[in-house]
Amino acid sequence: MIKAFATSDVGRAREINEDYFSISYQDDPIQLFIVADGMGGYNGGEIASKLAVTTAKEYIVSNYENAKESKEKLLELVKSASQYANMIVYEKAQAEAELRKMGTTLDICLIYQNRAFISHIGDSRIYRKRKDFFRKLTKDHSYVQQLLDEGKITKEESITHPEKNMLMKALGCTEFIEPDAMIKGFIKGDIILMCSDGLTNMVSEDNLVQILNENPTDATKLMIQQANDKGGKDNITAVIIRNN
Repeated sequence: MIKAFATSDVGRAREINEDYFSISYQDDPIQLFIVADGMGGYNGGEIASKLAVTTAKEYIVSNYENAKESKEKLLELVKSASQYANMIVYEKAQAEAELRKMGTTLDICLIYQNRAFISHIGDSRIYRKRKDFFRKLTKDHSYVQQLLDEGKITKEESITHPEKNMLMKALGCTEFIEPDAMIKGFIKGDIILMCSDGLTNMVSEDNLVQILNENPTDATKLMIQQANDKGGKDNITAVIIRNN
């Protein structure tokens, strides 16, 4: 049985919450979870994130029955949904001058038969906790991650790097985008955490694990509270999916 919890908060430094999410409930025929963290000028981030999430969701719902035939088709479905959402957000950004610089991260997690079908763009993250192992499934599309990969900075230096928020890939900024797409096991007892960087920039992975272990139902609220207690410098969104 899949059970999900979600909380989103504007944080302590921003006036508008540019994060947006969508979750499914345990009786829903499609178990679909989406998180987006928008950016851009005059309300642009708010528009981009909501448009990306709603468009991707509509695409998946419309094409889900045919895709269920195989895991390859389901993986292609979440990937194509991201690319379709990219096209819609990009076209809106090009059509309206004040939205020209808008974009968003987009993480999609579709659960089907003990598997998570994932599409990822940007620096929002998806983690999986299995027993005592807490693993980041996605890789940030950021300048700091690139420096890490090239060995130019250490993990410790990456935490406080001044270019921390610079994305190398975001949805809606270019006409075409190639998301990271993957299939991961999601078996009984597993927990998936999807979140915007407003959480991970404020709360360490060790603390996230501690909250998950100690608070099975209020974990998202406590994560947001801890991020705000540490400054709440950005919008904060956390979605937890439990396979009970």
